[in-house]
Amino acid sequence: MGFLMKFPHLRQDFAASLVVFLVALPLCVGVAVASGVPAELGLITGIVGGLVTGLMRGSSLQVSGPAAGLTVLVFEAVREFGLPALGALVLVAGVLQLAMGTLGLGRWFRAISVSVVEGMLAGIGLVLIAGQMYAATGREAPASGLGKLAGLPSMLIETVGDTTALTSLALGAATVSVMVLWKRTPKKVQVVPGALAAVALATLATLALNLPVATVEVQGLLGAIQPPGLDAFGEMVSVSALGTVLAFTLIASAESLFSAAAVDRLHDGPRTQYDKELMAQGAGNAVCGALGALPMTAVIVRSSANVQAGARTKASRVLHGVWLLLFAALLPSALALIPLPALAGILVHAGWKLIPLRAIRALWREHRGEALILVVTAVSIVTVNMFEGVLIGLALSVAKTAWAASHIELEVVDKGAGPLQVYLSGNATFLRLPKILDSLEKLPQDRPIGLDLSGLHHLDHACRTALENWASRHSDSETESVTMTGARMTKAMAE
Repeated sequence: MGFLMKFPHLRQDFAASLVVFLVALPLCVGVAVASGVPAELGLITGIVGGLVTGLMRGSSLQVSGPAAGLTVLVFEAVREFGLPALGALVLVAGVLQLAMGTLGLGRWFRAISVSVVEGMLAGIGLVLIAGQMYAATGREAPASGLGKLAGLPSMLIETVGDTTALTSLALGAATVSVMVLWKRTPKKVQVVPGALAAVALATLATLALNLPVATVEVQGLLGAIQPPGLDAFGEMVSVSALGTVLAFTLIASAESLFSAAAVDRLHDGPRTQYDKELMAQGAGNAVCGALGALPMTAVIVRSSANVQAGARTKASRVLHGVWLLLFAALLPSALALIPLPALAGILVHAGWKLIPLRAIRALWREHRGEALILVVTAVSIVTVNMFEGVLIGLALSVAKTAWAASHIELEVVDKGAGPLQVYLSGNATFLRLPKILDSLEKLPQDRPIGLDLSGLHHLDHACRTALENWASRHSDSETESVTMTGARMTKAMAE
């Protein structure tokens, strides 16, 4: 009784941890296989996400582990640098996250354009879906995102004439169908997560019908751990390796902190401490890197399942890590029964959920500039690569913000008699100086002009100097005089 008094929410947290474990298990394995690494490494990242990150302060109900959002980037990193170097890349990324959290940079990730983040996730989703279509048929996917999409028609045509590949694709499609339809089953049935049910049914079907499909390769939990050697850290001096580290750091941090903001809206408990959450993610990634495992982020699917299952404290996410550890230690042979097309189906479903179709429609109706940034970011990731695609999206976002910040309106009022009244409102910056001067030069040369600056929120030095020169030049002429007024003129000019 005293123990329960010390942990009053243990019953709710225990039940929630089992739900999160069942949700995380197939995703950990699926993300690892799709990333081109042993399945056990996905479980290790999930275990670290529970036992290390779960114990730290930050977001009490958010659950961390391997995420579909980093699958494409990890696959490219393993292909380019090799599996032994993965741990070094993840370890350095984790140290950078720790440093950013210590410096108080966590809250600044909330300033990243939502359109860029959603565009990033959409691009990842498209590449992930295309790549897993090849995995579902037992074929090797092209290296580039554009190559994956362009090769889909010919791959599907070849599949139709190959009974084994067609069987494998059908099993993957059936897995997706189970996950989509699972939400329509009775509430009591939905106690079992859809992903776990889909994998279990696919595994039973493969065993019962002796289907000729590939299954997960198992090498044991300890055998999969590959701490990075000193030679792996030697590759960190290359530009491509540093770019990969930065991509891991920025994408994992942004996804985790955006997930934290979403989780905060799902419950009434303590709010996320962003800098401490960033440090928790960094500590987890540092440990994952030391073990040679996958990078981690906070995952909204597991986090929302944790909240909906009634979790009250961080104990639920720590316990989910314990269950993953027990499964990996006691039942590793169960992984060898899981068919690869089923995992491909799970990730196709996950990739589809990464594409924010509703957000794109809403943005197109209300903020077409933001919708354009989202689409360009996604297309850039597909056609170029992850890191450069995100940089292109960020550059577009900054350019759009600068353009919007320099918005200015120039209105000319002619009352027939007396001077022309010219009203400037908005932000007068050097970006709009050509427009301002062109409009002023077009005014009649034979009438006095009153230039009212009271509507300006900001007047930079370039515009102030140009307006003063224009007013002085025209006031000295015999045909025209200019009067500059504005209650906020002095303050605006001072800025």
